[in-house]
Amino acid sequence: MIALAELNYDEIRRIHRLEKNTSKLVEVEPDFYNALAEFLDAEKESYLESLRDFSVAKSRDFTNLKKMVEEIFAMREKKILSRALIASRTKEASEEHMAQPERRLFNEIMKLLDAHEGLLNGFFAANASGNKRARKLERVSIKILADIPSFVGIDMKEYGPYSKGQKAELPYEIAKLLDGRKLAEIEE
Repeated sequence: MIALAELNYDEIRRIHRLEKNTSKLVEVEPDFYNALAEFLDAEKESYLESLRDFSVAKSRDFTNLKKMVEEIFAMREKKILSRALIASRTKEASEEHMAQPERRLFNEIMKLLDAHEGLLNGFFAANASGNKRARKLERVSIKILADIPSFVGIDMKEYGPYSKGQKAELPYEIAKLLDGRKLAEIEE
């Protein structure tokens, strides 16, 4: 594990080499990115100074450093995405060797993948009437609470006009929309 005080050009080169040569995340401190930002700020100042002095070597060093950091970031990001995808299938999540911002990224990706998996599970639910995702595909009965002029639904079909107190059968999504606007009430 990298001690933050040791972060320098050689250490970044070492991390870059290790990230390239292994499919696992290289172990870094939780606040690695803070240390990296401080190091890059110092190097950026040196780079700007080199531009004033027309120093090609220092300019080239900073360009190489920038490229290495971008590649480290991209490789780590790809490994985190891969780990999250595997963890969403196996239900065995591990934040091992991740810096703090990477842990947040990993957890957000896990939430998205879990929600997306719920969509798939909804397709194969045994009881469609009890499942909200499957229910979106069916028609439901509603009671109209206010006069509604004719309108085009999200399925591009025309509905209405409806009068207050009237009962109608509409696709679940449209019924839900009218219910949400207090223009109709879904009957269970």
